[in-house]
Amino acid sequence: MFEFLEVYPWLTPIIIFFGRICDVTLGTLRIIFVSKGEKKKAPVVGFFEVFIWVIVISQIFSNANDIVAYLSYAGGYAAGNFVGIMVESKIAIGFLLFRIYTKKDGAELTRMLNDNGCGSTCFRGEGAISEVSVIETAVSRKSEKKVVRLLNMFDPDAFYLIEDVRSKQRGIFSAAAAPRLGK
Repeated sequence: MFEFLEVYPWLTPIIIFFGRICDVTLGTLRIIFVSKGEKKKAPVVGFFEVFIWVIVISQIFSNANDIVAYLSYAGGYAAGNFVGIMVESKIAIGFLLFRIYTKKDGAELTRMLNDNGCGSTCFRGEGAISEVSVIETAVSRKSEKKVVRLLNMFDPDAFYLIEDVRSKQRGIFSAAAAPRLGK
């Protein structure tokens, strides 16, 4: 399959390095798809991940005494982790739950979030020191920075938690997420 590598042996470490970046990046995405319950995407990505890995490992075995091939393999693995994390942050699959605790009027923050396309719920709670408003909103991961900006504008001292949401049903979500109401 790689007869041309006999003519250009210097390409072997490059193929190993970039092949490893590709398969580790796909592995990162596959794990994310599995954790998000993406039953159709995970196996397809897994197929290509393993296919690339088999090609790369065959080159390692055919160059069993080449330290440069080993270093290319390890370097590709490290770079693949980095690239996988970068790709995942760009595609931002899934939803987040913000749970916000503020001493300010939570109804006002709820209106602000709703006006910006983020459905939210407000209720009163008793904190360690005083009464607080607790606001919850589920948003697409792509909306995270927007929500954090709104929170900081509203109350820079607000305490909030961000949790990953495995699944959701119904609700009001920002246009960036583009789900239909009732789904």
